[in-house]
Amino acid sequence: CTLLTYIVYTYIHTHKMVKPVVPKQIVKKRSKKFTRPLSDKFKCIGTSWRYPHGIDSPVRRRFKGEKRMPNKGYGSDRATKYINPTGFKHFPVRSAQDLYMLLMQNRKYAAIIDRKVGAKARKAIVRKAHELDVRLINGSAKLRKVEV
Repeated sequence: CTLLTYIVYTYIHTHKMVKPVVPKQIVKKRSKKFTRPLSDKFKCIGTSWRYPHGIDSPVRRRFKGEKRMPNKGYGSDRATKYINPTGFKHFPVRSAQDLYMLLMQNRKYAAIIDRKVGAKARKAIVRKAHELDVRLINGSAKLRKVEV
């Protein structure tokens, strides 16, 4: 099993891949997640964000020292929105034919294979992406080895 994973690893990391075109540096205005008020005080309250509706809620009234609420100002820059840390935007692919749509946009978009695609179609997609020089985000997922 380790030999097979080594083959996949060497294929992915030695193959000369497409470099992304990033319009400008990606700046995240906030890296911490917004958590639900009082989720740190009570075990039964989950951490996923809920808007505080209470009449006396200090979070809703935006008192100093309280948790921040999500709003428009935390949004990403339009030019760098939806860009992966690799520098590409995702493009879902379900068959090898879908890769032809990325021929002219292969420096902006990277293909990501749908989770419902089986092993046989996955192999075909990986092979075709290698031929067309299209970046695959999850090219090694659910495959034992890659034959090019």
